[in-house]
Amino acid sequence: MSIKEPFTDLEVKTADSGFYKDNSLPIALLSKGIMVLLVLWALIWPANANGVLGSLNWSLLEDFNAFYIIIVGAFIFFLIVVALLPGTGSRIMGTPGEKPEFSTFSWFSMMFGAGLGVGLMVFATAEPLGLWGSNPVVLSGDVVANSEEAIQSSYRYTFLHYGFHAWAIYVVTGLSLAYYAYTRDMPLTIRSALTPLFGGLMNGFLGHVVDVLGVVATILGVSVTIGFGVSQFIDGLYAITGMEWMMDMTGDAPAPGTVGLVAGLVVIMGLSILSAVSGVGRGVKYLSNLNLVLSLILLGTFIVFGSFLFAMTTYGSAMVDYILHFISLSFGAFSPLSAGDFAAALPEAAAPYADALRGGATNAWGSFDGFKSGLEGEAAALSDDVLQAVYAAGEQGRQFGWQAGWTSFYWAWWIAFSPFVGLFLARISKGRSVREFIIGCVFAPALVCFAWMTILGGTAIDLELNGAAEGAIIGASNTAKLFVTLEAMLGNGLFLSAITVMCVVLIMTFLVTSADSGILVMNTIMSGGEQQTGIKHRIVWGLLLTAVIGTLLVAGSTNGGADPMEALKSAMIIGALPFTMVMGLMCIALAKALFRDGLRDKQ
Repeated sequence: MSIKEPFTDLEVKTADSGFYKDNSLPIALLSKGIMVLLVLWALIWPANANGVLGSLNWSLLEDFNAFYIIIVGAFIFFLIVVALLPGTGSRIMGTPGEKPEFSTFSWFSMMFGAGLGVGLMVFATAEPLGLWGSNPVVLSGDVVANSEEAIQSSYRYTFLHYGFHAWAIYVVTGLSLAYYAYTRDMPLTIRSALTPLFGGLMNGFLGHVVDVLGVVATILGVSVTIGFGVSQFIDGLYAITGMEWMMDMTGDAPAPGTVGLVAGLVVIMGLSILSAVSGVGRGVKYLSNLNLVLSLILLGTFIVFGSFLFAMTTYGSAMVDYILHFISLSFGAFSPLSAGDFAAALPEAAAPYADALRGGATNAWGSFDGFKSGLEGEAAALSDDVLQAVYAAGEQGRQFGWQAGWTSFYWAWWIAFSPFVGLFLARISKGRSVREFIIGCVFAPALVCFAWMTILGGTAIDLELNGAAEGAIIGASNTAKLFVTLEAMLGNGLFLSAITVMCVVLIMTFLVTSADSGILVMNTIMSGGEQQTGIKHRIVWGLLLTAVIGTLLVAGSTNGGADPMEALKSAMIIGALPFTMVMGLMCIALAKALFRDGLRDKQ
């Protein structure tokens, strides 16, 4: 019985003339309309936008936390199976015998810079240190926060957030797009990935909706990345110049202020638009190579002057621990703890004070001592044994709050980022095999991320453990932790100044690479998969991206908001959810396509 030929007659209709010549009018107008409405909302009613986005974000996390956790676990196991099967892993994404377009060095540097460059600069020290103080093992009371015993669990979850799962999210999208574009000669756009399931329906309104979801997710994912990066960029400039006008000096530690963030954003996005106009062959490629070289210099500085032996010992033990817990990390999801369930689990003496006790007992970021010291009135007079039982009763709430606020936030961030990174990975991977693509884009960069996190983050932890940092790194803001670690490691002097300047340059180039790659990807989707897009549209998307980030940063700062990033993060998690569902369908579609293509080969 012959297998029907796959549907490949995908056509994204584009305008023949006018401003949107060679662009899909429905995709352009829908996606830009959504973004303009978001900008106007955040600009005219910033406090309302911040409050509504935050409330909706938390409601979605309560309902979809388990969905985020389980589907991302499914992504990594799906890719492992595809890579291991001989019939699927050996397929070339292109014509038989076709050679890769870029050298392995350029391929890897572009992949690394676009995928996690900014995240690694911001969270290389912040992630291990933050998890050292709060992670599920600490919350269960098995180890004490910020102790030597807490290091292992700290890196277990650091590796989870920046390891195989993170890159699997990107590769699910990238592999789907590359496979159809290079083996079936279909447009390099999101809707192509669903044609095995929906066929000709992808030529109509349903296809437009899928592409718009990809554009919206891309904008919000790139926005959060740039927001974090600009914050660290301002922290670096402050470390070099000491200019306080960029900073908010009212907290326990200096943090980038709204004025500084907006000024930094304008500088970065101006450079990004210039780079995007130059195109992927020049701007992104050259910046990516520069990023990799500067990253190696920074890594070398930590190897020579940091706690390298401590880091490598941590790397080895953490890797074993990560592998041993891989399945539970992939699928272990927590659900919210209702007020009724919490009250039912309380000892009799504490039952009358359930409402007063619940907030502290379920606070994912608080310890037992913090819970106890925060009590007032008659609840504060309860015995230690009763309060210990109350704290134990709130563990499910703490675990859920931690997972929703940390792991699910990361999964939503990577998912929102995946149309951009996935399409970009597809764009630079023509001529490579499916197995090479999966190994090269999932496992190789994850191992580098692990080394980066253990060498930089391990040095920061060691400096705190041995007392050299005296709590300065823990007390610094997330985006300032890298610079405080460098100061504690190198002391004051010319070399510290030189490395700090280099870090600021590296952050800037990572930001420009991420932003201009995002601009190119958005235009690729709008033009129906065309890889050469008009300069004016790159400029328009660059300006719109700047407006989205700027207005949401301002909205996050309203009403005394402690974190200007809050509105951006909330919008991103909300925008990521529909595309998560699209990615689930992508896996089913790709499995069908690979299976049926294998049958066709045997005919």
